[in-house]
Amino acid sequence: MIEVFFDCSSPWTYLAFHNLQPLAEELGEIIEWRPILVGGVFNTVNPSVYANREHPVPAKAAYMLKDLQDWAREAGLTIKMPPTVFPVNSVKAMRACIVLAPEGKLVPFGRSAFEAYWGRDEDISQDEVLEGVCRAADVDPAWVFARIAEPDIKLALKANTDEVMARGGFGSPTIFVGRTDMFFGNDRLPLVRAAVIRSRGAVTGNR
Repeated sequence: MIEVFFDCSSPWTYLAFHNLQPLAEELGEIIEWRPILVGGVFNTVNPSVYANREHPVPAKAAYMLKDLQDWAREAGLTIKMPPTVFPVNSVKAMRACIVLAPEGKLVPFGRSAFEAYWGRDEDISQDEVLEGVCRAADVDPAWVFARIAEPDIKLALKANTDEVMARGGFGSPTIFVGRTDMFFGNDRLPLVRAAVIRSRGAVTGNR
């Protein structure tokens, strides 16, 4: 099992969300998507993210934008830094992912949310934008909005966020293979692949 703790507010998570699916299919592995609120992670264990945003190193910031576009080009995605709203409040979208996971709709909804925010600069914190995201994923917006307001959904998102921190995570995407082998970021996917293959060898060797 591959676990992915993720928040749609991260462009690097968009890349991992896109790139990990064919990798898991190739390996015959199931992905367990674990929606989180990455702002809660930053506030609790990684406040240096905010300091870096306030006082960026110009050369590093310029390179990171180039790096993002290089990865996006390789993945066949359109990703641009939103000029209107950044960072975005993704809490409603991530609660919707919690709601839609049991329905088998998390992936299409997540893909639609990533495309709306990172591809078209649409503010996914706004209900009218989320309505469009829901329709693109073929889910009923009214039903989703009713469910994301319920206490159990709010608690589930908080529980995921608390869990990833308890297990050593500090951002999005945080990926686990076999629950204990942690990887961070889209560029670690070759290592994720190697870890899956290595874990199978360990299991075989113990038989």
